[in-house]
Amino acid sequence: MAATYSKQEKVDYILQTLEELYPETPIPLDHKDPYTLLVAVLLSAQCTDKRVNLVTPSLFELADSPAEMVKQSVEDIKTIIRPCGLSPKKSAAIHELSQILLDEHQGIVPEDMDALERLPGVGHKTASVVMSQAFGVPAFPVDTHIHRLAYRWGLTTGKNVVQTEKDLKRLFPREKWNSLHLQIIFYGREYCPAQGHDPRACPICAVHGRKSELQKFEKAIAAKARKKKR
Repeated sequence: MAATYSKQEKVDYILQTLEELYPETPIPLDHKDPYTLLVAVLLSAQCTDKRVNLVTPSLFELADSPAEMVKQSVEDIKTIIRPCGLSPKKSAAIHELSQILLDEHQGIVPEDMDALERLPGVGHKTASVVMSQAFGVPAFPVDTHIHRLAYRWGLTTGKNVVQTEKDLKRLFPREKWNSLHLQIIFYGREYCPAQGHDPRACPICAVHGRKSELQKFEKAIAAKARKKKR
């Protein structure tokens, strides 16, 4: 008979596992200050961190502050960031938010969630990343990857990232939110990918994975085996 665990036991196990695997949580996006982080996070929407880090050196050589960025044309910005995808929208947002920072915030990225979310191209997730990684304010940015793992681990039944963020904030200590956000991302890349995931070989899913996910995997394996016999 499979062991049963309380929700707190599951949370403790996940925390311990992630702390052991990722005691250090370096910020994946290269930056030198809150402004360059803000731009990098904006560029990372539907784009890998690796690709963003290949693009930002050229962008920040052109302009690495709001005052310098507004001097550039949207077209020049778009040309540089094209490899990141969605370049028309992202370039316009970068130019516009730089102007707003100059007009309303003395050229400084505000340490305020509401003010960040009002900037063009900056949603709740981007604002949360900036608050946590630039200013050290506890936040729990949840993207589709963290949402997927939280569901697999039975930490949420939420159908969207908004509910998942609420559930994770309720379950985990506030002082762990910033590092935990990055630890889950690192873990997902190494052990719990979206495709080709074997829950039996995943240190967390093997112990605390959602039963329906394991059953789905086992059915898929059985179907492949039957297909080979034909």
